[in-house]
Amino acid sequence: MHIYNTLTRRKEPFKPLVDGKVSMYVCGMTVYDYCHLGHARVMVAFDVITRYLRHRGYDVTYVRNITDIDDKILKRAEENGEPIDALTERMIAAMHEDEARLNVLPPSQEPRATRHIDDIIAMIETLIDKGFAYAAANGDVYYRVRKFTDYGKLNNRQLDDMRSGARVDVGVHKEDPLDFVLWKAAKPGEAHWHSPWGDGRPGWHIECSAMSTCCLGDTFDIHGGGPDLTFPHHENEIAQSEAATGKTYVNTWMHAGAVRVNQEKMSKSLGNFFTIRDVLAEHDPEVVRYLLVASHYRSAINYSVDSLVEARKSLTRLYTALDGVNADEQAAASDAAERFTAAMDDDFNTPIALAALFDLARDLNRAKSDQPAEAPRLAGELKRLAGVLGLLQQTPQTFLKGAQQQVALSEEEIEAKIAERQAAKGSKDFARADAIRDELAALGIILKDSREGTTWVIEAP
Repeated sequence: MHIYNTLTRRKEPFKPLVDGKVSMYVCGMTVYDYCHLGHARVMVAFDVITRYLRHRGYDVTYVRNITDIDDKILKRAEENGEPIDALTERMIAAMHEDEARLNVLPPSQEPRATRHIDDIIAMIETLIDKGFAYAAANGDVYYRVRKFTDYGKLNNRQLDDMRSGARVDVGVHKEDPLDFVLWKAAKPGEAHWHSPWGDGRPGWHIECSAMSTCCLGDTFDIHGGGPDLTFPHHENEIAQSEAATGKTYVNTWMHAGAVRVNQEKMSKSLGNFFTIRDVLAEHDPEVVRYLLVASHYRSAINYSVDSLVEARKSLTRLYTALDGVNADEQAAASDAAERFTAAMDDDFNTPIALAALFDLARDLNRAKSDQPAEAPRLAGELKRLAGVLGLLQQTPQTFLKGAQQQVALSEEEIEAKIAERQAAKGSKDFARADAIRDELAALGIILKDSREGTTWVIEAP
């Protein structure tokens, strides 16, 4: 198995620290608002990675944190006039609902920053003792960036090329403009914890360093996150953790691609910002998951109505192949399975893995008519491999007819149209029969004639 390592900028053979076990930490959500499509991208990407590693026989400890204290949380709670805990608990519950609908498995551990304050303070004290951090006169504690000679290695940046500006916070209490905050002194009335430097709260970067090492140890196998976290967040995590422990922090760094909406960056200012629940209110969750899985995890995804239509058509092809076959649940070796595994072993290449599934679906469709005895085995293999990607978890009947809410006709109205078409054919009014078929097709309702009668599926949202 080979994984692309952001740190080295190349694919590398994956060898975990402990044979048969994988330790992975992924930066989770700051819970001040509902999760958006970018969050869904990261959730699903690392869910697929976790599922596949387990499929390959690894015992995976997957840790994804929750940031439940932050400037945005404080501001939103004040705007809402509600306690911080009430806001964060409400948003965490909503996040779990969104994950469940996208068929994202819960992480092995889900640490929260506010439950690791003692660990965070202890790490800051270690950094101060080693000369990598200092307490300022205003009660803040800062990290000495220039003290860490490898700073910038994740992003291939040189310290001298970093200038104070939009990405660097210039503070009057800093020794150097590049230094970043580890502990923030509390303002009057703010949530705070006691510390050796006065009442305050942790900075964002130190939270992940403390939580990851507490859950997985000083060094672990994989650290993941969204595309916007490489700098400064992950760069700062490396500096903090390696300075504190004197050990390599992470062996493999992985970052998911961005989500674009109609080929534009998703942002509230452009009016193209969508929460997960906004999207799932209008589209089948499995269709959305398929769209997120169909692109390689490192590539950007374009979210649009057209892309969802294509995702539904693709899923419909797979479910149609399964329709009418009792799948044999026993695993069976196949060429498709070998190609699926080879693709996923190559940096989790889901587009190539899905191509193997479509080949398997084609073989299944042929077997249904030419070799019926082979169909259950092929169907079982298709379901098993798709399950590794978290797909094909519904019955074919549920998926193929469940999309009717996306069209203007009810199931009864569709069946009435089919009956009208049959009557037209019986009276040899083939023009009318064809018109009814075309009318339904324009709504995305595809009719399929066989000896047993006419069935239908929906191929567009």
